[in-house]
Amino acid sequence: MLSKNNSIVLSKLKYRDNDLIVKCYTEQRGVVSYMLRGVLKSKKGLSKTVYFQALSQLQIEENYKPNQSLHFIKETKFNYIYKSLHTNIYKSAIVLFLSEILSNVLKEEEKNEDLFHFITAALQYLDNEDQFSNFHLLFLLKLTRYLGFLPENLDNDYAFFNLESGIFEASNHGIYSVSGENLTLLKRLLGTSFDALNTITIKAKQRQEFLNMLLYYFELHLGSFKKPKSLQVLNDVFR
Repeated sequence: MLSKNNSIVLSKLKYRDNDLIVKCYTEQRGVVSYMLRGVLKSKKGLSKTVYFQALSQLQIEENYKPNQSLHFIKETKFNYIYKSLHTNIYKSAIVLFLSEILSNVLKEEEKNEDLFHFITAALQYLDNEDQFSNFHLLFLLKLTRYLGFLPENLDNDYAFFNLESGIFEASNHGIYSVSGENLTLLKRLLGTSFDALNTITIKAKQRQEFLNMLLYYFELHLGSFKKPKSLQVLNDVFR
């Protein structure tokens, strides 16, 4: 059945000599994988691969058949054309990192329009923003809401945050407890929107420490979560 589906490209994988398998997060069906047959065989086919850069926002006319693991694309066009996300080296590092995160954590083959719209709006904000070195921190923190483990923001005057339970507490629980600068930054970011993010100044070392804490938080709440291979690239770019 032919239908149109708005999509965000999560990853692509070369298959055999001339084919690509593209994994997308779609508005109507959640995670969907598409087979692009022969796309690497000719110049005309290669020109189509520009659509499938990491986190591109597309409208796909798809041939979707339930109970199949791979589906086919009849036509593709951009829903939103990025001005800087794939050309700015700093933004490209964030895109590489977030595409790996999203490909890892988004598994469901079911509709979640709120999550889809959050991702598309956040990426468009990043594309248009000049100050963005802390974008990925707030993005990951806000993403936890849709994944089901947003930090509980009640009693956030307590001196510790428990990574395992996801709540603020008065007592220290060892390796699961966050305090000091990371706690202060967590409290600030929980009450911050993307539009106000540029009012928060974070030094490179603290940014890396907070990001490592967030990734550990993801590991604790998502059993299959793996630390992104692109983390080192991101840290190198924003040191």
